[in-house]
This record gives sequence, C-alpha cells and structure tokens, in this order.
Amino acid sequence: MARDASDASGAGDASVSAGASDVVDRERARIAEIADDHAGWRRWGPYVSDRSWGTVREDYSADGDAWGYLTYDRARAKAYRWGEDGIAGICDRYQLLCFAPSFWNERDPHLKERLFGVTPSEGNHGEDVKDYYFHVDNTPSHAYMCLLYKYPQAAFPYGALVEGNQRRAGQGPEYELIDTGVFDGDRYFDVFIEYAKADPEDLAIRITAHNRGPEAAPLHILPTLWFRNTWAWGAAAGPEPAITCERGGGVCLIADDREVPLDPNIPGQYRLGLRYLYGPAAPVLFTDNETHGERAYGPGNASRKLHTKDAFHRAICEGDAATVRPDGRGTKAALHYRQVVPPGGCVTLRLRLTDRPTPAALTAVDAIFAARKAEADVFYERIAPPGATADERLVQRRALAGLLWTKQSYLFDVARWLDGDDPAHPPPAERRRARNAHWRHLNSMRVMSMPDKWEYPWFAAWDLAFQSIAFALVDARFAKDQLWMLLFEQFQHPSGQLPAYEWEFGDLNPPVHAWAVWRVYNMDRIRNGHADREWLERCFHKLLINFASWVNKVDRDGNNVFEGGFLGLDNITVFDRSEPGPGGAVLEQSDATGWMGMFCLNLMRIALELARGNPVYEGMASKFLQHYVYVAHAMKQMDQGAPLFDSADGF
Repeated sequence: MARDASDASGAGDASVSAGASDVVDRERARIAEIADDHAGWRRWGPYVSDRSWGTVREDYSADGDAWGYLTYDRARAKAYRWGEDGIAGICDRYQLLCFAPSFWNERDPHLKERLFGVTPSEGNHGEDVKDYYFHVDNTPSHAYMCLLYKYPQAAFPYGALVEGNQRRAGQGPEYELIDTGVFDGDRYFDVFIEYAKADPEDLAIRITAHNRGPEAAPLHILPTLWFRNTWAWGAAAGPEPAITCERGGGVCLIADDREVPLDPNIPGQYRLGLRYLYGPAAPVLFTDNETHGERAYGPGNASRKLHTKDAFHRAICEGDAATVRPDGRGTKAALHYRQVVPPGGCVTLRLRLTDRPTPAALTAVDAIFAARKAEADVFYERIAPPGATADERLVQRRALAGLLWTKQSYLFDVARWLDGDDPAHPPPAERRRARNAHWRHLNSMRVMSMPDKWEYPWFAAWDLAFQSIAFALVDARFAKDQLWMLLFEQFQHPSGQLPAYEWEFGDLNPPVHAWAVWRVYNMDRIRNGHADREWLERCFHKLLINFASWVNKVDRDGNNVFEGGFLGLDNITVFDRSEPGPGGAVLEQSDATGWMGMFCLNLMRIALELARGNPVYEGMASKFLQHYVYVAHAMKQMDQGAPLFDSADGF
C-alpha cells in the first residue's frame, strides 16, 4: 500500500531552483506581518481537533469516565460543547465556523466524518487512532496546507479492530488497520486535502482522490460547513447563525453570524460576518448542529430540535431523507458529490471559502495553489541547514508540517464546565469533588499546540515547552506566545503552579518552562537579530512564582529533594506517584531533583541576561546559583549522607 505522499500534491518537492536566493521569501514576509491570531494570516488555520469525543472537557458524567461518557459512536449525534472535530478541518481562530470534508464508500455504516480509534479499554496498549493520515505540508501562516487520508474501499472494520486488539490482551503489538486486510489489492483511496490562501480571508480548497485499486470504485465527497454550537446551552437558547444557499452556474453556501451575540470571552470587535463557500453544482444538504437525544443518550431522551447533527449520516447511509431540513437553511450544511473513480485514476474537487462575493470563484483555484506551493518551497529551502540532502530536507519539512497541523483552537472554561450552563440542569454534584475542581480560574480561548490532535487533543505543559522550541525555527512569535500563555493569569494557578494537562491540571510535569523560554529567546535573537528582553522579563517574573510553588509544595521537608508527580522521561509506573503511598509514604525522586537543579540554572542565566540592562537582576542570578548548589549537594548528600545515585546499583 506504500505510496509517496507527494505524488499528487507536489508538496514533497523540498528544493527550488539554483536561483532561489534571488526569490522573495513571501512566506517569511507573511510571518513578519502577523501580530496575533485575531486577524491576518493566522486567523484561519487547521485549528479543528482530530478528536473531541472522549475528552475531559466534553465529559459531564458523575464518575469522570470521559472515554465512556462520549464515545466515537455517540459523537455523531451529540453536539460538542467545547470544540469540534473533523478530518483535515479548518476554522477561524475562535472556531465559530468550521469546514471539513466527509467521505463515504457506499459500504460503511456511516459517513467517515472523523477519525476512528480504540479507547484505553479497547486497545491492546491503550488508546490508539486506527485511521491512516499523513501531514504532507504546512506553512506557519497556513497559506498552504496539505494532508493525505487513506480511505479503504471495503467497509471500514470498526468492530474487527476492537475485537482484534482485545483478543491480544495486552500482549504483542497493536492490531492495526492494515492487519485487517482492508487494504489488500490496493483497494483504497488516497485522498489529498489541500488549502491555499489567496489572502488572509480567502481560502482555495482542493480535494483529490486517487483510486489505487484495480477496479472502478464509488466515492461520496461531502465538503461540510458548520457553526460550532454556541447558542443552545443556557436556560434559554440564544439566537442562531444561519447557512443558506445560492445557485447560479455552481453552488454557494452562505454562512451568516451577524445577528448572533458573541461569547463575552471573545473580543467585542471579533465577528465573521458573511462567508461564502463556492463549489461546482451539487445537491445541498442542511441540518442543525444539535444533539439527537435518543441516539446520544438512549430511548426517551428528547432532542431540542427536529433536525440534528447526525442527519447526513442517516440521510445518505440509512436512506432517511426526512432527517435533513427541507427549507434550505440550517447551522450545518454539506455539498454532496458522488464520483466513480476509475482504476488508477483520480478525481479533483475545487472549492473556495471567502469573505466576499466572487464571480467565477473557482477559475483561479489552481493558480492560487501553484503560487502558494512555490512560496512554500522557497521558505523551506531557506529553513534547511546548509548541506542538507534532499531526503533530510524532506524529513525536516514533513516534521514541521506535522507540528503546524497540530495547532488547535483550545476552548475550555473550567468554572463553567464545573457549574454547568443551565442552572435548572446542573452537572452531577460528584463532579465538584472530581478532577480540576481547584482550577476554576483556567479559561482558555487560545490557539495552542497539541501533543497530537487525536491521541492528546489538549495541551500538556512540558510537551508545549518542547514544541515551542521547534516552532521558534519557523515562527518565533508563535513560539513566544505559546510559552507566555501558560504563564498568563488565565492558566497559571494563583499558587504559581503551571497547568499540566486537561486530564488533571494539578498534576506535576517536569519544570522545563524556564529552559524553553531561555532557548526560544536565544533562537529568536540569533535568527532574527532582535533580543526580545521585554518578553524575557515578563516570563521571568512569572517563572519566579512558579519556582516558589515548587519549593513550597514539592519539597515538603525543605531538604532540596523533590517528590511526586509525572517527573521523569515518561517514567510510567505501576502506582500513582502524585498520591501518598501506604502509610502516607512520599516518593522522593532523583529525576525531580535533577529537573529542579536545571530550573535553577535556567533562571540564573535569564537573570544574568536581564542584568545586562538592569543590575537589579544580579542579585537574582546569585540567588539561583546558590539554590543550584543546595540542590546539587542534596543529590550527593541526602539525609545521613545517602546520595540519590547508588554507585553499586548504577541507578
């Protein structure tokens, strides 16, 4: 089944002509224009999650079983409260309006609208995405993006994947999609989903499906436009946005949010207004992005509205035409294209999503793509180290594409989640004593870097620190914004602790934030010729509070030996290191103590840099040198002279 992911998109061409040094780096110029994500080139991007089902933020259960509360199957019918998901989806910075394609091979029981994976109780080794998709290309401004999805022509083996993994009972490798035989005979589609921006508010879209098999095969492509449900959660539903349709040569979906009150957390001037999705002539389906009560929660549970989120699955795959709205409007709409793709052949669908009426909108699509792809080539040619081979350049480009594709609009107001939106129907009281009850201040409306938008579709403090260093290679402003974000009052706890991850914000991650701040500061200074001391100083003040929280909370005996939490290099253990052991025992960790030694040195280096412009910081530098000496001494000579390193054990 192996194919070069660049054979259709051209995005694998990592080199440019010998005259590349004379070519203007337009992508670098776009990055320089960006001030924030509210407007400009980063307003639209790949900010839709790969998975919102099974997340803590969508879990309103009494027992905190996030995976069990909202499953893959229920996700088709349950409107999301905190964020949407899809395959290669894009949205605006606050995820008011989303776009993503869905597919159907005429054999699956439902549309392929989101990626499938097994849960921790279903997988052979925990949760694991089973669909195959590849981040082919992306640029920091998201002026060009490409993702490859591999869609089987046979029925997708949902049940077989769960049963096959459970039979292995934790032994041996995972039972993967390719193990089911569904790709035998190359009977699958390579679907390339590409985006190119003509300008910050005008996106060309191209979906190309290659039939890799020996026979013609049908493929339904449903480019879908929908509003995130922001109106149905309170005691009384609010005004709704609307999507309607115009025809004339082709088809145009028109999305309008002008009459909808904004969430008070969103800046008052932020609004999308009218948006136009142009496509070739096709049937149009409408529904509402609302929960289907019975399918989401079981028989007897009423739906708020007649037409619900899962209407397109039921209309196309189950033949129930009554599920779609007959009046030509809704909060979710799809263009429905059915193609029969010849063996070894391909079909291409061109679309355009823009903020203005555009006559003959589709005629310029290929030219927009050609320009943006050529500019991406120039950008990555100049990013690559001198002397790198073509393969090394391609590896770097694909790795950065993966990083850029895993940005997500991370929306989560913990206080509102704990209390519920409707006072008449509060969440179970048990949740107030469950996870994240002490993090009511955390309120994210940010585009953030995820470890992985399916496996871990939430930020993780130390993952974000490492990712920021890679981001600094291509977009220093974004890297600095990400590091400052966790130090901002809406994230950092009043105690000074940084939030770990959604599963439990109060867990401890290794204190690598100061190291990342120092590293990104120097990368930006060296690569861009500007020392951003103002940003460094702002971060330093918040890092001082974070350091104090470690000393006060994690060194309870005051002996400079630190304890508890998820503090090693993914050193998973058979017990919860964040909880007291039998008889109140506490785990004191050499790795935790080593991290704190590094924390001291990082803060010392930052203080010395700031002291170049303000001698007041000299005292802070000497303070952290002193604290480092204390930590180093403790590692060599703990209580009664015992070191943390046992030379006999070599451990």
